[in-house]
Amino acid sequence: MMDSHKQLFSLLCLPLLLLLLLSGEMGLHAEGRLHRQHPKKLFVFGDSYVDTGNTRKDEIGSWKDPYGITFPGKPAGRFSDGRVFTDFIAKYLGLKSPLPYKFRKVMQQHLKYGMNFAFGGTGVFDTSSSNPNMTIQIDFFKQLIKEKVYTTSDLSNSIALVSVAGNDYNHYIATNGSLEGFPSFIASVVNQTVKNIIGIQRLGVKKIVVDGLQPLGCLPQITAPSSFKQCNTTFNDLVVLHNNLLNEAVTKLNQQAKGHSTFIIIDLYDSFMSVLNHPSTNNIKDQFKPCCVGVSSEYGCGSVNENNEKKYKVCDKPKSAFFWDILHPTQAGWHAVYNNLQTTNALHQLRY
Repeated sequence: MMDSHKQLFSLLCLPLLLLLLLSGEMGLHAEGRLHRQHPKKLFVFGDSYVDTGNTRKDEIGSWKDPYGITFPGKPAGRFSDGRVFTDFIAKYLGLKSPLPYKFRKVMQQHLKYGMNFAFGGTGVFDTSSSNPNMTIQIDFFKQLIKEKVYTTSDLSNSIALVSVAGNDYNHYIATNGSLEGFPSFIASVVNQTVKNIIGIQRLGVKKIVVDGLQPLGCLPQITAPSSFKQCNTTFNDLVVLHNNLLNEAVTKLNQQAKGHSTFIIIDLYDSFMSVLNHPSTNNIKDQFKPCCVGVSSEYGCGSVNENNEKKYKVCDKPKSAFFWDILHPTQAGWHAVYNNLQTTNALHQLRY
């Protein structure tokens, strides 16, 4: 009789035990949803705002003094005195900055963090730079997938960072593009950007992050005529058009994706403007004047003459300047932008 009671008790308890186990398992899943996970790999495409070493060493700029004086202490291929946007995004994701594409065969131990395909001076179309445009960068990525360097599983747990920082527009102006034709050209740049991010998605990357265009009218290259005192509203109005078109296109993509992939825009325009309008909040003293400049208009940061004599000068405190040269932020500038982005929802969306 006692054995029968034990059997009955066991039968009654078994479903309850299963229920408790299942509810505990579901609780873990729920907790996992609350605490988003970081992507395992970061793939980067674009230009000098995210390039960490792909540009050739014989080109002036990122591989020449005084670039890299803050980090890593010498020129290392970054268009800044130190870290660039890629480094801060990788930090946020808990990853090391991905390996530049050109080092893929000599530093294979770093392949596990992803890869950086970005080249300084490039755009979605061909520019004055001989470096590969974004379509070709994506082709490099496609070839590595074909060679099984990255698996389907790698891609499904990865994120792509795409930078379009305005080189197409610089090239348009340099080749005598008209102001009247600018809106039409902006639409073509945005359309090509959309084609590129769709191409990355189709390769299997789960999340694609696109940088909104920064306020080009506030770059030292543009503010120099005002002695680095004020932004050019005409340029910034064109940037707003670019960003509006990009936002519309990405919203449409997300509606079509139906949960299979997520396209995210990081609003660099507002983040740049927030820092530039409130420099003291970010310990920035010179928000428009570049830290590193040529000694005259014919020279730029890093320039030397035929006798290898320096034809540039560097400010005493790069960490107090927002811009490093006439186009690129300092490490402190990027850090301030990154801190501002952390107050928004943008970075939170990078996690799964």
